[in-house]
Amino acid sequence: MQRLDSSAPVPAEFRGAIVALGNFDGFHLGHQAVVGRAIQWARSEGRRAIVATFDPHPMRLFHPDAPPFRLTTLDQRERLFAAAGADAMLVFNFDAALAALGPHEFVAGMLRDRIGLAGVVTGDDFTFAKGKTGNVAGLAEIGASLGIVAQAVGAVRRDDGLPVSSSRIREALKAGDCATATRLLTRPFAIQGVVQHGDKLGRTIGYPTANVDIGNYLRPAYGIYAVRGLLPDGRVLDGAANLGIRPTFDPPKELLEPHFFDFGDNLYDQPIEVQLIEYLRAEARFDSLDALMAQIDRDCAHARQILAATPHVA
Repeated sequence: MQRLDSSAPVPAEFRGAIVALGNFDGFHLGHQAVVGRAIQWARSEGRRAIVATFDPHPMRLFHPDAPPFRLTTLDQRERLFAAAGADAMLVFNFDAALAALGPHEFVAGMLRDRIGLAGVVTGDDFTFAKGKTGNVAGLAEIGASLGIVAQAVGAVRRDDGLPVSSSRIREALKAGDCATATRLLTRPFAIQGVVQHGDKLGRTIGYPTANVDIGNYLRPAYGIYAVRGLLPDGRVLDGAANLGIRPTFDPPKELLEPHFFDFGDNLYDQPIEVQLIEYLRAEARFDSLDALMAQIDRDCAHARQILAATPHVA
């Protein structure tokens, strides 16, 4: 799996590829259908399959003060695209210059000249170019005039009849509904980060935590979660985590703080990924340390019970 940058011409071996084009934040069921179509098409014609994504998200350029909303980092998307069978990920650096391109300029300049693709697959609601003036019909029409074949994949719907979307997943996570987010993503929502040194308060009360900055991720409901930790060496750890600002302690600091059961290794400065499996309760302030510790005991017992009955999904 190679990571390509739109600021440079695509290497010769990737020209003539089939490209799945979209933001693909979260890489949910709908995104998987688009990428799957592109990979199937590429394989049927002996071509390379590229997944093209945008970073930063266009929302960040047009609404820089918007609260964090990302469901995946570039690194996570790269792993997910590779697991789906793509040969490369191409990153469009979404800046003012790219945003100013008209539909024909984007298709001719970026897709044909820069990437040299043979075909492109999008969702049927895909929009592009300045002011979102480009759509799937325009992409097909412009592409045909330039020797590019375009296909669009319809929305994927779950049993409730509603289309799978990143916005639905974000709303579920903000409501603490991990089960819905997991169904739509086909895996648990996961926050990746480097374990940082903290004030080590958890260690003093018998519950050491691996503190991770939440960064640009969407903020799920603050509270206590049953979690799984994925370590760089492949180990999978069960645990319970506080996601929020720790109202019992001063000063408040927004963190994801997983405590992994029966685990004492040093994780400082290591990258880990923490899956949110189930929301247990909201954050609360406790009048005493004893009351807090008693509640942590209950939370950990509850999390162990949940995780024992929940298979691991990578």
